[in-house]
Amino acid sequence: MDVRSTIAGSLPKPAWLAEPETLWAKWRLDGPALADAKRDATRIALFEQERAGITCVTDGEQSRQHFVHGFLTHVEGVDFSKMVRRGIRADRYQADVPTVTGPVRRVGPAHLDEATFARRHTKRRLKMTIPGPMTIVDTVSDAHYKDRRELAMAFAALIREEIAGLESVGVYVVQLDEPALNAYLDEAEAWGMEAIDAAVRDASCRTAVHVCYGYGIKANVDWKRSLGQSWDQYERLLPLLAKTNIDEISIELAGSHVPAAVLGSAGRKDVAIGVIDVATDRVEAPEDVVATINTARAYLPDERIIASTNCGMAPMRRDVAYAKLQALGAGVALANS
Repeated sequence: MDVRSTIAGSLPKPAWLAEPETLWAKWRLDGPALADAKRDATRIALFEQERAGITCVTDGEQSRQHFVHGFLTHVEGVDFSKMVRRGIRADRYQADVPTVTGPVRRVGPAHLDEATFARRHTKRRLKMTIPGPMTIVDTVSDAHYKDRRELAMAFAALIREEIAGLESVGVYVVQLDEPALNAYLDEAEAWGMEAIDAAVRDASCRTAVHVCYGYGIKANVDWKRSLGQSWDQYERLLPLLAKTNIDEISIELAGSHVPAAVLGSAGRKDVAIGVIDVATDRVEAPEDVVATINTARAYLPDERIIASTNCGMAPMRRDVAYAKLQALGAGVALANS
């Protein structure tokens, strides 16, 4: 079986939809015009992935201002009128986050319409992304539960409900985005894996967990520089994730100081390895992609390797992101030749 390909999730939004190269960018339209623009942007995201030869595509998260907030706007008990500035990802950077003011409950599907539209407009396998329970906990201000594990388990139940809707419309894989796992290793072991298993329990679609070192923004790049010559977070996390019920583990590898030997700790899981560095505008050559795939091949057979991006590309220039997609697709084709 050949090496497969995908992306972590997000692609840059067109400038006519939202402010470019910005996280939490404000929409530039509203009402029906905004809804139409989101669908048009989704069509472009799907087209660019298909043009690059990506085998499992996403909607590019074109309908979300932010990967966490997009989910939380459909949750009762989360109040966006009470925004709080706080440190997230172990105080790596400050963010304005909504407040949990009461028991959390879904008031409707968060991403079902987006998944249905994307499923209708591509014949390829479709992946949809949802923030994982620990990352949600780390991206809110909790004024109700006052216990991170309890709040995570409450959100895990809502995620499981969301997954049920997504799998019903033909989504091939649902990915939980969990960058917070790398920031809270003790909590990841104490209750993070329990929350992940609760979120994916009995899912009929494939499930994945994405653990990276963050978007290519200054706060994350600076943090990476502080980690030294060997980033050892995955050495602790991959053996834990290997014991969960997920099918795929998605990690950062290209342009990083992640020791490749950690791939041997993934158990029997498929591993989506980042072969595209999202922290630089340098566009990889296909041969660069092959080199990273070959690094993974020392520890994993081709049928368990999925070539991906290190993280989402939402804050990146569109021309750079699309060029990196082409490099990803060309590199995988070369690796499989």
